[in-house]
Amino acid sequence: MRAVAITGVSLRRIVRDRTALFFIVVLPLIVIVIVGATVRGFAAIHVGVVDRGAGRAGAELVAELDRAGDLRVTRYPSVAALRTAVGRGQVSAGVLVPAGLGSAEAGGRTVTVPVLAEEANTTQQAAVTAVSTVVEARGAAVQAARFATAHAGGTFAADLDRARALAPGVPRVVVRSVAAQSSESTLPEGFSYSAPTELVLFVFINAVASGAVIIETRRLGMYDRIMEAPLRPGTVVLGETLTYVVMALVQTGLIVVVGAVAFGVSWGNPLAAGVLMVLWALVGAGAGVVSGTLFRTPEQASAIGPTAGIALGMLGGCMWPLSIVSGTLRTVGHLTPHAWAVDAWTALVARGGTLATIAPDLGVLAAFAAVLLTLATVRLRRSLARP
Repeated sequence: MRAVAITGVSLRRIVRDRTALFFIVVLPLIVIVIVGATVRGFAAIHVGVVDRGAGRAGAELVAELDRAGDLRVTRYPSVAALRTAVGRGQVSAGVLVPAGLGSAEAGGRTVTVPVLAEEANTTQQAAVTAVSTVVEARGAAVQAARFATAHAGGTFAADLDRARALAPGVPRVVVRSVAAQSSESTLPEGFSYSAPTELVLFVFINAVASGAVIIETRRLGMYDRIMEAPLRPGTVVLGETLTYVVMALVQTGLIVVVGAVAFGVSWGNPLAAGVLMVLWALVGAGAGVVSGTLFRTPEQASAIGPTAGIALGMLGGCMWPLSIVSGTLRTVGHLTPHAWAVDAWTALVARGGTLATIAPDLGVLAAFAAVLLTLATVRLRRSLARP
């Protein structure tokens, strides 16, 4: 009970610190939203369009672009405005619908549809490919209509409408992409990527930064007064360690609930996810207490601790998937506990893994937690024993 009382006192001090609450509650959610929105991939490509007087044919082409499942069309009043939008990244590409498009189609003349994009920008090149697919589909309908007009009579406009109506029923050659590996090696795009990785990152960072609480407690002489009471050093160590465990679990629970409710994140097998969360909280708690005994001032813990945590997070795959880096960097990354935690979340979220699936990762995390908690206990005991 005395250890719980010490935990309660330390938690109240953290709760009263508005800066600490910002980093524990607000900042992780902001980063999850930003990263989640950034890594959504090309599910919806935004293109801008300027109609330079193409008439009915131009309106039809714009409508066909708008109906394409992977395109979202925004109309602009001038070429200059469209160029500005492409340059600022407001749209991935710009389409200039040329004047006289309809008469060129009916007359069999070659017509070019300019697309504004940067050759070195992969996102914009993906947009160019999507636009080209729509333009080529219209070109095929135009060729069919001209053939029908030339050999069966009738008007080009009527034949074009008939060709476009029949196009969905024409057999097509379909290209399918099959993953070389049978299992996913990265987390899904969007919030299902950002929520687990930022959980791993921020639980660790905030625990390390909160080592300043232990330093401040020691500097104010509070430990000296506590040890004057009939308490064993182990009770104090347990109370302080529980503080960091509770703090890590609260932050974890907040991210999990917000991720599931607000962003639709699925955390996988509940039992496996729960064990993983507890183990990661223990890793963070051990790192936090070690931080409190390692640095000399609260300012050092608040400045150096998060910097080290971010560096470890980068190596461990919290910023980008380790599957895209070299084998050497992947090996180095797995010297950090972060990589094993991200691997476990990947197995649960991307592959529908179970407790047995992530057992090796959990074993490594348990070893990290044991080492850090042992080191934290030894160092904090020595700190309490100093005269």
